[in-house]
Amino acid sequence: MVADVGPPLLLMAIGLVLWLAVTATVAGISIQTIGVILFLVGAVWLVVELIQARSLTRSAAVEKPIVYRDRRL
Repeated sequence: MVADVGPPLLLMAIGLVLWLAVTATVAGISIQTIGVILFLVGAVWLVVELIQARSLTRSAAVEKPIVYRDRRL
């Protein structure tokens, strides 16, 4: 199973742009603060996705026992 890392990376990219490139303030709310929050949420989301993908891969790797059949007639 492959981790779906696209949305967390997009959220982190948007957060970085807001944090580092935008210098506006809207009604007393700092856009940079919103950018930091989005970046941190994206980073946590990415870590959770990777941990879930790793645990699903481990549980799916259960080997079945080999069964030998006697072919005597």
